[in-house]
Amino acid sequence: MLPEAAARLKIDALLIAAGWAIQDYKAFNPSAARGIALREVPLDSGRCDYLLLVDRIPLGVIEAKKEGTTLSTVSDQSSHYGENLPDFLANLLPGTKKIPFAYESTGVETLFRDERDPHPRSRRVFAFHQPATLAAWLAEPDTLRARLAALPTAHPLPTTHLRACQVEAITSLEKSFAADRPRALIQMATGAGKTYTACAFTYRLIKFAGARRVLFLVDRANLGKQAKGEFDQFVAPDTGRKFTEVYNVQHLTSNTLDTVARVTICTIQRLYSILRGEPEFDEDLDEKSAADLSAADARPKDVAYNAAVPLEAFDFIVTDECHRSIYGLWRQVLEYFDAHLVGLTATPGKQTVGFFNQNLVMEYTHERAVADRVNVGYEVYRIKTEVTARGGLIEKGFYIDRRSKETRQRRLELLDEDLSFAANELDRSIVVESQIRTVLTAYRDALGTDLFPGRTLVPKTLIFAKDDSHAEDIVHLVRVVFGRGNDFAKKITYKAYNPETKRYEKSENLIAEFRTSPTLRIAVTVDMIATGTDIKPLEVLLFLRDVRSRTYFEQMKGRGTRVLTPTDLQAVSGEDARAKTHFVIVDAVGVCESDKTESRPLERQPTVAFPQLLLGVALGKRDEDTLTTLAGRLTRLDQSLNRAEAKKLTEFTGGQSLGELAKNLLNAFDPDAIAEAAQKNVGGVPSPRDPSALYPEPTPAELTAAKTKLLAAACAPFENNVLRDALAKAKQDAEQTIDTVTIDKVEFAGFDAAAKARAQSLVQSFRAYVEQHKAEITALQILYSRPYAQRLTEPMLKELEQKLRDADATWTEETLWRAFAATAPEKVKGRSQAGRFADLVALVRFSLQQQPILEPFSDSVRQRFDSWLAQKQGGTGVSPVGSVFTSDQLAWLHLIRDHIATSLAIEPDDFEFAPFSQRGGLGRAHQLFGSQLPSLLEELNAQLVA
Repeated sequence: MLPEAAARLKIDALLIAAGWAIQDYKAFNPSAARGIALREVPLDSGRCDYLLLVDRIPLGVIEAKKEGTTLSTVSDQSSHYGENLPDFLANLLPGTKKIPFAYESTGVETLFRDERDPHPRSRRVFAFHQPATLAAWLAEPDTLRARLAALPTAHPLPTTHLRACQVEAITSLEKSFAADRPRALIQMATGAGKTYTACAFTYRLIKFAGARRVLFLVDRANLGKQAKGEFDQFVAPDTGRKFTEVYNVQHLTSNTLDTVARVTICTIQRLYSILRGEPEFDEDLDEKSAADLSAADARPKDVAYNAAVPLEAFDFIVTDECHRSIYGLWRQVLEYFDAHLVGLTATPGKQTVGFFNQNLVMEYTHERAVADRVNVGYEVYRIKTEVTARGGLIEKGFYIDRRSKETRQRRLELLDEDLSFAANELDRSIVVESQIRTVLTAYRDALGTDLFPGRTLVPKTLIFAKDDSHAEDIVHLVRVVFGRGNDFAKKITYKAYNPETKRYEKSENLIAEFRTSPTLRIAVTVDMIATGTDIKPLEVLLFLRDVRSRTYFEQMKGRGTRVLTPTDLQAVSGEDARAKTHFVIVDAVGVCESDKTESRPLERQPTVAFPQLLLGVALGKRDEDTLTTLAGRLTRLDQSLNRAEAKKLTEFTGGQSLGELAKNLLNAFDPDAIAEAAQKNVGGVPSPRDPSALYPEPTPAELTAAKTKLLAAACAPFENNVLRDALAKAKQDAEQTIDTVTIDKVEFAGFDAAAKARAQSLVQSFRAYVEQHKAEITALQILYSRPYAQRLTEPMLKELEQKLRDADATWTEETLWRAFAATAPEKVKGRSQAGRFADLVALVRFSLQQQPILEPFSDSVRQRFDSWLAQKQGGTGVSPVGSVFTSDQLAWLHLIRDHIATSLAIEPDDFEFAPFSQRGGLGRAHQLFGSQLPSLLEELNAQLVA
């Protein structure tokens, strides 16, 4: 067969799959199908390879080339055909009489373009579009890309209810669309509102750009529920109606696509399952991260054309948390669709940026978010203990506990020789309860002194553990150290196994409880809340595990960055939790000091962890290396278990031992076992010459069928996630040593040296800026002059605040205050509260050494007010000698004091606003103070801000 003929066979197959009927030109039968691909049609400029007709109207041409042909130079040829139709065909087309759709294909590679686009450009497509799609596109007055080009100017973005960073992201994205860039990456810091941003631009794409369907991909099913909640609550700025009142939004929990949904939310693993035509998908796999599934099964996710979900099914695909490896092994799933791709992430890696063609349309970092008060910053509080740093030694002659990690049953054992252990063995093969207790005690004791002084309730705290067993130990010790009950601290993992129902219970209720309950203060997790999950009241992240991936660590830190209103914080953390100004990383293992690397999700590991090996088999890995490796590990595990442990596992295997499971895996590749199974399948009989032989001999096809059947039977048990989890637990060290002898000690507890160095640098740069610009900025002129020649006003201080942020985004009231507290803790009292710009007065005065102690501006105002009030009662000032203010006057004076503490001054007009307006406003003030009111206000303004 000639190469051109072979290419046409592949093209024919692609066309037929997409619903086209293929006919020779001379045998044209227009009634055979709606969409017909005519071969070798004579046109004015020659014969075209395929002419595509829908409802007898010529819509497209295909130029076929042999495999290996570079197609960039072929577009002129297909365009030429499209422009030279015979009159009887051209008259069927509206407008320019030119065929709008052009393909060039080798059967392996296919390019497509719409000649009606503002700048027609060929793009690679997985296959051919369906006839109905091309007809629908032709019926539209303009193309999607034409509408996208006009979107920014034709429909300006309303900025109401959008943060500045969200406006920037949407504006930049729409400019990218207008420039016909097919992929775009949005980096927005955790908590900056990526999903809300996606809701906003999705609404605009559907309403103003005519997008038919948008796919929103999430990393895990529980994040899909969060996304669905965002779409449910999103209110369109132009109509005031909720998104879901106007457009259908489907969160896929089955493998059935809603054909009328304008937005579909699902995981990429479920989408892959749908493309494969599978009727159902394991719910357990939907709860796992796509990155975890990639690690378990490193095979590329090859897809084939699915007419039920054609390549034009979605116009846009939004990939949330796209830094996860969905752009690696799952790449073909994304590239199957002829759609624009938009990535959302807070932590893009090199591969992420590369996949999106380096089109980073928005780069909104954590530092920018902190400066804009979209995020809160953090401090690192380091706890070092002897055992954490160097391990330990248990001398012979002491009794220790041995604990089964599977059953957690303990037995007592007398050491007959010294047992030494390294730091990296902690909570793996050996558990030193004193080490965990010492860290937790140091954290508890620091809460009221260094971290959150004055708090009644423990700040919402998330502890990261090494594994489930470690998390279990931590939960119990937290309750003991804090002297609280089970409702104070809980473990939150992906799922918890309920032995009574023999089912996994989802953790959604626990997450919701941790988010809103004033009682549940500390949660312990491994990976469940490490990424994506939104728990705004979190104020402490305590690391009892190290993390070597830079991206993953940034995601974990992101759990604490989210802002919330003082009211919402107080609802779960008590009235003395005035505002969330920052969060604290309590580093008990050196996680902030260890080297971090870029994640490499495409890199094959030389060895595969046992849980990932099991999951890979469940996902369909059937190669000999994988299954023989699994068989070997099952055999070794079988040998290490005692009789009770082995019997317990048979509850999940249908009665088979691990040795039998291993044997079945090996038999699936054993030629003799395959032949024997095939012979049984064909009903062979013993040979007269050799009774051990069965005839007739199986054919190659029958041998293949027998092998497939053996493979399916051998791998079936591992599709049970309960068995996989039980095996993974059993594979861990059969026993742990519980060290009740070693007594750990704290070596250091305090803010880390690196943080102090950063704070010192920030203080020095701030002082230098104030000194350098004291003659240029009005507020600094006033604060620098003594005595003050002019009164400081709120606009002046606002100007100073903006100038500082323009000079350095980290110079916020909170960060500057914490920097001074870190460098001179003995001279700092109290903390600056979020949004208290008036504290800049105290910060500048302290940096200029005009006051010896840095304390909140409101505290200084209170002190000056008390002094002023004492003078009044002593007979000086505007009050008569020896007079005392009435209780009503004192109440108003306290309100005036508090107003000055936040706004630097008070004017008569201020009485028309709360809280004064609620007590009678300016009229009531005149009743209380009479003609002395103006001079009283002037005196208070001068005295309290002196």
